[in-house]
Formats: sequence, C-alpha cells, structure tokens
Amino acid sequence: MTSTEATAGPREELVLAGRSLTANGLSRGSAGNLSVREGDHLLMSPTGSDLGSLVAASLSVLDFEGNLLEGPRPSKEFPFHRAFYRRDRSTNAVVHVHSPAAMAVSCLEPWTEWSAIPPLTPYFVMRVGQTPLVPYADPGDPSQADWIEAIPFPLHAVLLQNHGAITVGRDLAEAVDTAVELEQVCDTLLRTAGLPKRLLSQETAVRLAGKYGRHWTLGQPAAVPPAHS
Repeated sequence: MTSTEATAGPREELVLAGRSLTANGLSRGSAGNLSVREGDHLLMSPTGSDLGSLVAASLSVLDFEGNLLEGPRPSKEFPFHRAFYRRDRSTNAVVHVHSPAAMAVSCLEPWTEWSAIPPLTPYFVMRVGQTPLVPYADPGDPSQADWIEAIPFPLHAVLLQNHGAITVGRDLAEAVDTAVELEQVCDTLLRTAGLPKRLLSQETAVRLAGKYGRHWTLGQPAAVPPAHS
C-alpha cells in the first residue's frame, strides 16, 4: 500500500478503486458503478461515469432514501447498492462491473440456486464464496434490489442475470479484490466449458470459506429455478 492509499479518505478511495478496476480490465467505458458508506450517507460514482476517470470532488452524495445531497446525478442502480448495505451492517463498499467473463457467466444457467459458480478453485471459495445468480430485471429496476435484500443466506458477491457482477466488502479494497477474483474464476469456468471438472469437495469448500470469512452452503447441488426472461 502506498502512502497515498494509506491516508486516502472515502472520496479518494473511490477514485483509486475505479482506477484499479479499469487497470485490471474489469471496467470499460461508462459501464459499472461504485459506492462507499460514509456515516449516514453514501458516496457513489455519478451516472455515466468512466470508472477510471472519477474525480474526488465530483462524486454523488446520497442519503439512504436515495435523495441526492450533493454532486451530479448518481447511477440509476443505486437501489441494489442500498440493498447490500441493508443486508449487512459490516458492508461498507459495493462494486458493480460488467467485466467480460463474469458477464458471460451471468448469461449461463447457474450451477445451483445458491451459487452460479461451482467450487473450482480454493481462492474463489476463500475470497468470494457462494455467488448466486439474481434473476433478470431491467437496469435500475427496484424489484431487483428487493430480491437481493431478501436472499436468505450470507454472501459477498452475486451475478446479475445477463448483466454483470456485484461484490461487496468491509472497504473498497476488499470489494475490488473480490471482483478481481470473481472475474478470474469466471474466466476459468469458461475456459473449461464442456470438459470434465474436478471440483473441490463440498466439505473442503465449507471449511475454506469459513476459515477465511466467506460462506459456502453444505449440501448437494439442487435444481435451480428457471431463468427469467
């Protein structure tokens, strides 16, 4: 960590997170959005922002009702950011990207109802954990946020059907790291499509997830609900 990163405030952290996502190839053009909790408010990337070119003085500031308090108009996808903050008080940052591999996997049938991605690698389980597929809704549709808030098991990431990925963290650095690892495992899943796979055992996945503060549901893969159109 550089001295600049160590002393950065929430605004600067948001800018650095956007640059990191862009440098890692997870954000292109104006796709995706970021937010960070700051007391009773949220700092968020403005609508239509290039995440690699955010300016600390020109971020959107909202209350948890969605009222704009300062800055330009925020992303229309504010509702699902709020849903994650409501789900878990330890969540202080939300990252949403349309990264290539995660977006591709979001267009596939999920592995189970509680994780779209099987336990392919230990680092996916340790750094991301179970990642359900959220049924399709138009971008900005508040019904999607309601669905996310009601998911009955713990998580640190989801795939939005036919859309992209969302990851969360105790801070932006953790949420970004989770997004990077999620993209990596999605790329691995696509590269091994149609090939016999050696997955981690369910017991191993549960053990690793718990050891590193993530979550994995113990049980056999269940039938998944039909995809929404």
